[in-house]
Amino acid sequence: MTGVQFIDVTDSEAIFDDNQWDAVILVTHDLGAVAQEELAMLASHGAQVDARVGRSTTLLFAPGLAGGRLIVTPVADCDSDIQDVRGYSDAARQGIKVAFDAGARRPLLIVTPSTQARYSQSMGVAALGSAQALWQSLERREALGEIDNISQIGLLVDDKAGELLSAIEAGKHLARDLCGTEPERMSAPAFAQYCVDGLKGLGLTMSVIEDRDVLERDYPLLSAVGRASFAVSRHQPRVVKLEYKAEGPIERSYFFAGKGVVYDTGGADLKVGGAMAGMSRDKGGAAAVAGLMKTLALLKPKGVRVVAELGLVRNSIGSEAFVTDEIITSHAGVRVRIGNTDAEGRLVLADLLSHLRLKAQDAVAPQLFSVATLTGHVVRAYGGYTAVVENAVAREQKVGDSLQAISEAWGEPIEVSRMRRDDYQKIVDPSGAADVLSSNNAPSSVTARGHQYPAAFLLKASGLEAHGLSSDTPLAYTHVDIAGSATEGDPLYGTPTAAPLVSLCQLIRP
Repeated sequence: MTGVQFIDVTDSEAIFDDNQWDAVILVTHDLGAVAQEELAMLASHGAQVDARVGRSTTLLFAPGLAGGRLIVTPVADCDSDIQDVRGYSDAARQGIKVAFDAGARRPLLIVTPSTQARYSQSMGVAALGSAQALWQSLERREALGEIDNISQIGLLVDDKAGELLSAIEAGKHLARDLCGTEPERMSAPAFAQYCVDGLKGLGLTMSVIEDRDVLERDYPLLSAVGRASFAVSRHQPRVVKLEYKAEGPIERSYFFAGKGVVYDTGGADLKVGGAMAGMSRDKGGAAAVAGLMKTLALLKPKGVRVVAELGLVRNSIGSEAFVTDEIITSHAGVRVRIGNTDAEGRLVLADLLSHLRLKAQDAVAPQLFSVATLTGHVVRAYGGYTAVVENAVAREQKVGDSLQAISEAWGEPIEVSRMRRDDYQKIVDPSGAADVLSSNNAPSSVTARGHQYPAAFLLKASGLEAHGLSSDTPLAYTHVDIAGSATEGDPLYGTPTAAPLVSLCQLIRP
């Protein structure tokens, strides 16, 4: 299953087509702005009979319309200064749930456009919101077999939107499966296999590193995190390498490191007091990057090359576990003193970024990214939002500002944070024995600048620090912390969002 498919519908007569559609979902900020005369009349009449119509999601009996069902779902507070395009997603989610509960399986979605610039992508946001509401977990699907669900949604549009949104949803669906599945079903080897299977036949270059000798040689920090997991074959680490390269001249290059900690016990610095629950979701960064690669492979944007490395590892506790105070030399040759084994994600990312750094040095117009559920501090600072922290090169290129503008339009809001000189002071090894200290020994959520200073560590431990503005080969690097945005609803077991897949996709597409 690859997620909901969106089908473009350009003829408004489709609202009467019982053979193709079995319900009409009308998402609107104003009943008076509905362009389709028949729908406007039905909604207006319904509002005279039931005051809830236009104020809350309602199902109207509509003889003559497809399926005889009209679901009117309003966008709340559209004119409010604090509302954003996510209001359209909220409305569409409510509408699709009502349609599903009413028995519809092939609904036609109609979004009344707003003239306000902040709602420019309201159709796409509404469509993706409806698909998000329909997702069901992989464990459930595999246990119960095929589930009767909505697999196609029609979009009444003037332009071609279905191909883009279907590709985005296919990527998001893969990412949700990878992120949201329990740690045995989606162990490191299983994640790698599910990823390869989900991307097969799409023209991507793919490889999986599983040999212990190779991992320990080329990914020493990652291998330290997984040291206690090597003894259990089904828990052994993997690195998945993916590449998309457009036909013809390459104008821009993108490199992504995805954190895939398939389960985080905290290691020797064990998570206690119930803090381990939900740690199967610590692979959201790798999941989002894998989903992004699927979307790009389907869309085939021109002029770009996209390279990704996913570090898949279980941070296990055991006699072989790495411990605080160890000094481990990274792939970039930087000696790292371990400050806390529960700050393992940055170790995984540092080795991945070091490999990507070598490729980026010779690439055309390169930009590097790390995507990770990295810190509790980002949740403390920004709640359920993604944060980006840039190096000076990326800031000069306005990577964060561009991502933020895209994310606002597509209902996937991003906060732009800032790295300071203080962040480098936090990673100094007081003993002088190591080049860098990975972390302090307190939770990031109670550490000042707890989500900013890891970016300084990543720059130094990966060798990217040498590629600043004044270097011969400056490299733009942006760290993306999705600890607050990878899951919605229940903080432990809610629905994975695949954030920031949509924003990154729109950044990359020319």
